[in-house]
Amino acid sequence: MAKTAWIFSYKLRKNVSEEQFIERTQSLHDEVISKAKGFISWEHYRQDKVWTDFVLWETEEDAKNAMTAGQGKEVTERFYACIQMQTCRALVSQFVKQY
Repeated sequence: MAKTAWIFSYKLRKNVSEEQFIERTQSLHDEVISKAKGFISWEHYRQDKVWTDFVLWETEEDAKNAMTAGQGKEVTERFYACIQMQTCRALVSQFVKQY
């Protein structure tokens, strides 16, 4: 099975500070995402006001299963409350080759 990435881009809500967002992301990572089967890493990147996350998984199946890992949890709701959901774009992509 090929390594798989979640690739998300989005903007934060105007009333959310970068520090607040990082704190909520850390909580989601620590309590949910990092405990999901096949988790490898989660990286944030930012260009101006657009954030891009790369979350790596061991397999496509792990990536798909993890999409529901945080459902119904307060820590997940607090994370998504920071994001302008209408700006969110998502890809689930399998690894092909590294140069």
